[in-house]
Amino acid sequence: MGYQNVNFPENTLFLVTGGAGFIGSNLCEAILKKGCKVRCLDDLSTGKQENVDIFKENPNYTFIKGDIKDLGTCMKACEGVDYVLNEAAWGSVPRSIQMPLFYCANNIQGTLNMMEAARQNNVKKFVYASSSSVYGDEPKLPKREGTEGNLLSPYALTKRCDEEWAKQYTMHYGLPTIGLRYFNVFGRRQDPDGAYAAVIPKFIKQLLNGETPTINGDGRQSRDFTYIENVIEANLKACLAPDEASGEAFNVAYGGREYLIDIYYGLTKALGLDVEPNFGPDRAGDIKHSNADISKAKRLLGYEPEWSFARGIEAAIEWYKENL
Repeated sequence: MGYQNVNFPENTLFLVTGGAGFIGSNLCEAILKKGCKVRCLDDLSTGKQENVDIFKENPNYTFIKGDIKDLGTCMKACEGVDYVLNEAAWGSVPRSIQMPLFYCANNIQGTLNMMEAARQNNVKKFVYASSSSVYGDEPKLPKREGTEGNLLSPYALTKRCDEEWAKQYTMHYGLPTIGLRYFNVFGRRQDPDGAYAAVIPKFIKQLLNGETPTINGDGRQSRDFTYIENVIEANLKACLAPDEASGEAFNVAYGGREYLIDIYYGLTKALGLDVEPNFGPDRAGDIKHSNADISKAKRLLGYEPEWSFARGIEAAIEWYKENL
């Protein structure tokens, strides 16, 4: 269970792109705790220096400030690397609708640059962040790999393109690639600020600050909220997955289903508050319900998520209380 027993040889070098971000910094931390080496690549456009400053005294950690849109930077970053964990992408469905050209350049061309650099440097495994958004308007629950609908945003399109390019790199160039379709990840170091902040940290911060959060829509939309520890497990196990997993994409979730309105009232109860939310319009490009079938990841990656939503939200609330 979990990733505590997932081990790598001494001096194994990981490149974590987007390593100063929420997911990336947690991956860096977990890898360093295993005694491996981490090279973090981030342009700090959405990641934060403070997320990785906690590692700067660790002799196994190095930081490169650079942009995946530059192939030369990617080539240099991949020198001598065993495994690439590619988290360098801009998220947010609404923002992608506002900035389609940037999302294409950053999330598609940038990821392609990283695959090419990994190929030329003989990287053992290229593990990259995909997204549950690739399921689009497919109504069936749970979401299952191979049953995808019409894409609803430029962000979703970028992730689908990444998956298709990854298949090509495995098929034609022998680069073992594994895509991880994240379902609404939350946890420590997730940014609560900004117009496009994820809902859980945003609600927690607003409630702690005495503000009244706004729920987009009626609050009856459901999500498979996934605690960060499960995502770390999926990434590390993907690195050691068998050849038959290469070129494939996998759901990474807990396999549960939480309604936004229930989460809101759960947060107010946990914080000892009695605050009714505001309700706003639905967000463009959002899907109504999301719930993952994780059987493929269990079968081919050995993924066995330990952190339920209830356990994860309790840990997240405690972290934000101490760090906001």
